Amino acid sequence: MKKLIVILFSLLPALAMAAGPSVPLDAANNDLSDKASLQRGAQIFMNYCFACHATQYQRYGRVAEDLGIPDDLMKEYLIFDPNAKIGDLMVNAIPADYAAASFGAPAPDLTMVARVRGSDWLYTYLRSFYADPTRPFGVNNIVFPSVGMPHVLEELQGVPSKVYETRLVDGVEIEEYVGIRSDGTGELNDEEYDEAVRDLVNFLEYSAEPMKLERQRLGYWVMGFIVVFFVLTLLLKKEYWRDVH
Repeated sequence: MKKLIVILFSLLPALAMAAGPSVPLDAANNDLSDKASLQRGAQIFMNYCFACHATQYQRYGRVAEDLGIPDDLMKEYLIFDPNAKIGDLMVNAIPADYAAASFGAPAPDLTMVARVRGSDWLYTYLRSFYADPTRPFGVNNIVFPSVGMPHVLEELQGVPSKVYETRLVDGVEIEEYVGIRSDGTGELNDEEYDEAVRDLVNFLEYSAEPMKLERQRLGYWVMGFIVVFFVLTLLLKKEYWRDVH
């Protein structure tokens, strides 16, 4: 009985993850074949995310090659460590203990985050920050309540706030949450910010599986080979069994 209880408790985190988020997610609609989007996403990531979050299973050179970025431009605009080489892993300089002291936990590596969380979750999360003076960094998040991360893209979006609308329910006025709205102080308008977040998530999805498009392309060839092999096998079987019948 004790073993059964232990097993059930060990499955609770997995069951919670399987249940999915309680907030409806917006579709990211990524396109991994859009090199321009991936390049913009890499630029946003390196300028706003890389100070805390590494992608330590990626190499600068591999990213430059896959995204069509010349090595000299990669070094000039996307590699900020003067000691880093084009073939190095993309590891940032923030110590794990310092990050833990500053944010409550070490900043997670983002190489595989799109595969763990999902692109739609990331896209919705990055567009769901709102001003909350009670939090250490002055912001909270609809998708990830009590998040320990500051809104690093606030420069682009502006100061976001929760928006409510009043509606009547059985003759009683209630405040209903309808979304997030920026105060307009950011560098981008709402549509431009959504597109910038989509570019960033597109890059993170690429980082999670750089070979995804190649794997899918090879998959079509493999399926075609299996179909041809099946036809040849069927014809060979008929040839062998012709004398038996």
